Amino acid sequence: MAREADEKTVLGSVWLRPEPDETRAPLSRDDIVRATIEMLDRDGLEKLSMRRLAASLGTAATSALYWRVANKDDLLELTVDTVLADALVPADEGDWRDRLTVLAGAAYDVLAEHPWASQLMASHAGLGPNYQAYADRLLSILRSAGFKGVYLDAAVSAVFHYVVGAAVTDAAWSATVRRSRLTEADWASAAGDQLGIGAGTLAAYLNRDDSAGPEARFQTGLRAILIGLRPRQLI
Repeated sequence: MAREADEKTVLGSVWLRPEPDETRAPLSRDDIVRATIEMLDRDGLEKLSMRRLAASLGTAATSALYWRVANKDDLLELTVDTVLADALVPADEGDWRDRLTVLAGAAYDVLAEHPWASQLMASHAGLGPNYQAYADRLLSILRSAGFKGVYLDAAVSAVFHYVVGAAVTDAAWSATVRRSRLTEADWASAAGDQLGIGAGTLAAYLNRDDSAGPEARFQTGLRAILIGLRPRQLI
C-alpha cells in the first residue's frame, strides 16, 4: 500500500509522472480541473476541499477524484498550469521591450483574474507545459535582444518574478478586504485612519481602474525594469 502511494506521488509533482491509466470512471481529469478552477475563483483557496469538489461534481465519493488525480497538490498544479494558458498571447509587434510588455501584462491579468494561482506559485513549482511555454517565449524574446548565458536567465527571472510578486501583493490586499466582508470602499474608509493613510488614498491604491491602482503601478514598475535591462552592457 505504501509503495503504491509512493509511485503515485514520486518526485513531488504531477508533471514528473505519467498520466494515470485509462479507466471507466465517469469523471475526466479535465472535468475535475475545470470544476476546481470554478470553485477557486468563487470561494478562494482556503475553502477548497476534495469533499466539496466531489459534491460539486455530483458524486459523494472523493474516491471518484482520486482515479484521476493522486492528491490535492497534484490537482492544484494542474489548475495553475491550466489558467496560465491564457497568458500565451501573441507578442510579435514592436521591439523586444514591447513584446515583453505584452507577455508580462497577459500573465499579470491572468493572475489578477485568478488570485489563488499567484498564491500557489509560492509552493508549487512551474513544471507544467503552459508555464514552460510561457518561459520559453520570454527566453526567445530576450535571446533575440542579445541576452546570453546567466544574464539571459537573470533577465527572465527579473521579468517573471516581478509579475508574480506584483500579483501576490495584489492578491494579499484583496484577500484581506474579502475576509472583512466589506466592500473595497468601505474597508478603505474603515482601515485608512488606522493605517495612517487617508481613506481616499487607500481606496485608490486598491482600485484596479484608478490611475494610482494596482494595474497602473504594475505597468509603471514593468517599464522601469525593462528600461533597466540593457543587453549590450551585460555581454
